[in-house]
Amino acid sequence: MKNKFFKYQAQTTNNPIGLEILKAEGSYIYDKNNKKYLDFVAGVSASNLGHKNKKIKDAVIDQIEKYWHVMVYGEFIQEPTIKLCELISENLPNSLSNTYLTNSGTEAVEAAMKLAKRVTGRSQFVAAKNGYHGNTQGAMSVMGFEERKRAYRPLIPNINFVEFNNESNISIINNKTAAVILETIQGGAGFIIPKKNYLKKIKNQCDKVGALLILDEIQPGIGRTGKLFAFEHYGIIPDILVYGKGLGGGFPIGALSSSYENMSLFKENPVLGHITTFGGHPVISAAAYANLKETLDSGLMSLVSKKEKLFRKYLKHELIQEVRGKGLMLALILKEKKITSKLVTKSLEKGLILFYLLFETKAVRITPPLTVSDQEIKIGCKIILEVLDEIKNPVH
Repeated sequence: MKNKFFKYQAQTTNNPIGLEILKAEGSYIYDKNNKKYLDFVAGVSASNLGHKNKKIKDAVIDQIEKYWHVMVYGEFIQEPTIKLCELISENLPNSLSNTYLTNSGTEAVEAAMKLAKRVTGRSQFVAAKNGYHGNTQGAMSVMGFEERKRAYRPLIPNINFVEFNNESNISIINNKTAAVILETIQGGAGFIIPKKNYLKKIKNQCDKVGALLILDEIQPGIGRTGKLFAFEHYGIIPDILVYGKGLGGGFPIGALSSSYENMSLFKENPVLGHITTFGGHPVISAAAYANLKETLDSGLMSLVSKKEKLFRKYLKHELIQEVRGKGLMLALILKEKKITSKLVTKSLEKGLILFYLLFETKAVRITPPLTVSDQEIKIGCKIILEVLDEIKNPVH
């Protein structure tokens, strides 16, 4: 199967992990030899309720028995799609009460950028250095990492970049700015949380000059930080909220939420301002509804802070410079970048799945399912410490 993987499936790197999967359940993934691996990545912050969650599975099967794709987005009234949008609305401020469902986070970013242009009549964007919002044309244009996009230029013009958490840059937001787009917590840069009042000052400047604030919560959203959305920690409300990953419970989805008035601009001048064939798919919506309902009703979010403290308690080692992030969106910042690949590779051999971050080369991602148990946290951290000891004191 591995030969076919490389021959027929287009690759994104020359060195994929290449683990051949047999099955997955709970916090574990099993390879073709039935070896089990504790999953501290959750499909990159996507499978928040773990693998093969029964409520999500039942919702998908139930919907498949009724119908799946019947029409392009927004034409037919489909109960799973409406229920999902309603549940989202009930758990967001009134100014974010209208939701557009997409197929991925990057598509939601594209739609959000288009919407900001329509609302403001402006075309300039402000984004953060080392920010990441996806790899399509618009999303790549507001990516703040030149090395990853240089080969694809020219991209969308009129993008200005600021340093995340640097308040002295805020004046760059002016009356030509359509929107500022930021990750509430910077992901690829190393899980950098905003400093006190930084996002408030950004929002105040946006309001002052008539620009919108787009917050990208594709990674931290849907309970990963202990609140449904990370912006709730920082005392602000964005004008447009973008999210995905954890919403689908392991199924492909993205979404953007804004006011009814803003979203209505997609309907006319021109008609069909943003369209998609499969966005709001009834089976995906059923899965997302079951996932979101369980996340809200189970009390899982109230346990996130406790689980974060366990990780921070256990992960103390000479080679660990810092444990960065919030909730169950954590990154080990190691003393040297050469340690990173060794830790990921050797942990995999011992039955623990870790992964990298996009831009911060000294970081290792720890984003387990929100359902991860205290015992599983202890087991995984023990493996990490064992591997770091082996790296520090290699046997010749």
